[in-house]
Amino acid sequence: MTVRGFFRAVKVESAKPPYDTIHLKVLYPAQISGSQQQLAQGILPADSDLAPFPIVIFFGGINCEPSMYHWLAVQLAQRGMVVVTYAWIGENLPGMVSLSPGVDIAMAKPATYGTGSTALALPALLAELESLQANGILAGMLNLQQIILGGHSAGGRMALENANPRFYPPVAAAFSYGAHSAAATMLGFPPNTILPLPSDVPMLLMGGTRDGVIAANRWIYGMSGADPTESIRRTFEEAIAGGRDDKYLLLLEGANHFSIAYPSDSTVGSSLQDLPATQPEDAIRSLLGDAVGLFIDAHVRHKRGASQALDELLSSHNPLVAFYVERK
Repeated sequence: MTVRGFFRAVKVESAKPPYDTIHLKVLYPAQISGSQQQLAQGILPADSDLAPFPIVIFFGGINCEPSMYHWLAVQLAQRGMVVVTYAWIGENLPGMVSLSPGVDIAMAKPATYGTGSTALALPALLAELESLQANGILAGMLNLQQIILGGHSAGGRMALENANPRFYPPVAAAFSYGAHSAAATMLGFPPNTILPLPSDVPMLLMGGTRDGVIAANRWIYGMSGADPTESIRRTFEEAIAGGRDDKYLLLLEGANHFSIAYPSDSTVGSSLQDLPATQPEDAIRSLLGDAVGLFIDAHVRHKRGASQALDELLSSHNPLVAFYVERK
C-alpha cells in the first residue's frame, strides 16, 4: 500500500490573528499511475478501489507536533483510511502561546460543559473536508458520514468530548490515549469530579501503567495519590454509559504518557514529568496501531472478523496488556 500526503491551511473565524490559522496534513491511500509529471511532483491519485474512505481526525496533545503521530497516521492510511493531523499555534490562555489542539475553555466550565463543542478547530476541519470532497485528489472519495475522532492527552479528551452526534452528526467513533474526563478545579468544579461523556458512538480508551504525566498532575483535578491509570479507569466506568457493546478500555503494561508519540520531543511540553517506559516502545506502538485499526474496522467499517481479532489481540495472554475490558 502506497501512502501519500498533502498540506492545507484553514482559518478559524473565532480566533484572532496571528493565531487564526491551522495547518493540516492529509494522508491517503494512493496508487502509482505511471505519470512522470505526477511522480516528479510527488502527487499521486488516490486508490479509488478502496473508496469511499472513512476519515480519522487526530487531535494531538499540547505542544506535541503532528509529526509525532505520523507513524499512526500512516498505519491507518495503509488500512484504507484518510487521516488528518494538524498544527495550531494559539494563545488559549493569556500569555501562554503553545501548539494546541484548540480547547474552547469557555465551553469547559461548569455552566457550559456539555451544552456545546469544546473543539475550536473541528468546525474548520470539517468544512475543509467538504472542500476536499468537492475538488482535488480526494474529490468524491471521502465518506463524510464516517468520521472518527482520535487523540492523545488533551487532544484525546477533545476526541471523546466531541464524539457527540448532537454537535457533529458525521462522527462515527472515537479513540484516545492518555486522556480522561476529570474536571479541573481551577475552572470551578468540585475536587475529584469525573465529567460525563457522550455515549452514542463506539469508544476506545487507552492508557499506560507508566503514565507519569497523569500521575503528576492529579492535583489539578483535586485528586490525591499518584495512580497513573485511575483517572482513565474512572472515566471509563463513570463517564460513559454502557448497553451498546462498543466501549473498550485498554491499559498497556509498561507504556508511558508519550508512548503514542514517536519520536518524542524532550524540549517542550510535559515530557519531564513522564516515567520511563518498561516495555519495548516499538512493540507498544505496534499494539496501539493494531488496536485502533481493528476497533475502527469492527465498529465503523463493520468488517467481518474484526471484533474477534480485536479481542484476540487484547486477550490476557498478551504480555503488553495490563487490563482490557469491553463495556456491555
